[in-house]
Amino acid sequence: MRKQVGNTGIISTFTAGSLRLKLFAVPLGLAWKHCGVTSDFLGDFCSARAVRGSVDANEIRHNVCYLVNELLENAVKFRTSGDIVIETSLENGDFRLCIANTISKEGALRFQDVLSGLQGRDPSELLIERIERNAADPNSTGSGLGLLTLMSDYGVQLGWDFQASSDDEGTVQLATYAVLPMP
Repeated sequence: MRKQVGNTGIISTFTAGSLRLKLFAVPLGLAWKHCGVTSDFLGDFCSARAVRGSVDANEIRHNVCYLVNELLENAVKFRTSGDIVIETSLENGDFRLCIANTISKEGALRFQDVLSGLQGRDPSELLIERIERNAADPNSTGSGLGLLTLMSDYGVQLGWDFQASSDDEGTVQLATYAVLPMP
């Protein structure tokens, strides 16, 4: 079973990155620290490479750090086992990112439900709706606020590729693709 969701055009045009990192499976506490360190590293790496003329290196660093941290924390939070692979590149003025990890089949179905609620609507309107809903119900989960913030405030294009694992463990290989326009 293979299912692609979101901006599938960025999935088909994604090329191997200029930088590839593998975060090995470690206990959750250490994995959370890896998220911050990795996003800071990639923010510094990209801002140093992308700075041309009057471009604000701090803005580039912030935008890349926020994107990587948000998607990497999701990968850590929802993975079932195994390593997380991160690929990045700078192409045509865009920061391109792919984060791949393994999730449960049930988690994949729940996530696809969340994503279906985000499709075909204005991310800015949905963001306001979800913020209001979360304010009314503090126990609300699975709102997609992070993804909506990326799309609404940062102009990020997102796509997901769900591929059933070849093993019989009931897991799904998930690749999350993102394209962030550079300022």
